[in-house]
Amino acid sequence: MTDLAVEAIALSKRYGERRAVDGIDLAVPTGEFWGLLGPNGAGKTTFLRMVTGQTPPTGGQLRVLGYPVPERARPMRFRLGVVPQHDNLDPDFTVAENLRVYARYFGLGGEALRARMEELLAFAALTDRADSPIASLSGGMRRRLALARGLLNDPDLLVLDEPTTGLDPQARQVMWQRLRELKSRGLTLLLTTHYMEEAQRLCERVVVLDRGRVLDSGPPAVLIARHIEPQVLEVYGPGLDAWHLTHGSGLAARSERAGETRYYYAHDERPLLASLSVAPDLTYMHRPANLEDVFLKLTGRELRDA
Repeated sequence: MTDLAVEAIALSKRYGERRAVDGIDLAVPTGEFWGLLGPNGAGKTTFLRMVTGQTPPTGGQLRVLGYPVPERARPMRFRLGVVPQHDNLDPDFTVAENLRVYARYFGLGGEALRARMEELLAFAALTDRADSPIASLSGGMRRRLALARGLLNDPDLLVLDEPTTGLDPQARQVMWQRLRELKSRGLTLLLTTHYMEEAQRLCERVVVLDRGRVLDSGPPAVLIARHIEPQVLEVYGPGLDAWHLTHGSGLAARSERAGETRYYYAHDERPLLASLSVAPDLTYMHRPANLEDVFLKLTGRELRDA
């Protein structure tokens, strides 16, 4: 095993005049859990497609698990696991049949496959659903089955594209537990997600992308300390504009408005809280800074549809 699971040097991908990925440098060490964050159109999916060997780069260099990609993408894929964003389980097969058919791509069979399937069904809490049709599974069960399928070949790198999208909080918590367990076993994981809390809880390091470029990267706590004041107050109400002019603007390190809410960032939140305590027409929430604050500061608050 190489010390780097993924190494990209000046990696780029163009579609005509559009640069989906624009000179990315990235080095993911073996055994770490990394997250890719970015608004729609940031280049996350294109980057993952290059990592998995589905899309050839336009320029730069890419090595995955020590293999140059796309030149040696085929042998690399035998050591790669993928959990796609969209459900692509075969609805005509049962849970066990989905695993058994997928295993053929890796030449797996016999007693070794039977033992591997038992292990993964237990890991995914689906042992008693082995003979169930896909249509009978809940959304959380389907995502756990997709995770089990991505682990069939005992990969060295697992790529997860928004694995918890659409799941309820309970199902998401179960997925988080499974991913933490995989990390504890030494597996390298590369995750894309729109859930900032998910990235902050799970990832050792996150990379913020926008317009095909890396804006910043680092451990979540380091990024938060680098970009955001430690305390945040979200304030809204009919008297917000007047209170901001007379009190809020002078009590915070900085502030910004989004819709009907103004966000105040402070190193010492006590003066703000004291002033708000005697402003009955205002509603506020006080919280520590988080990764979502970093994301919005770096990429902006405007809506991205593509």
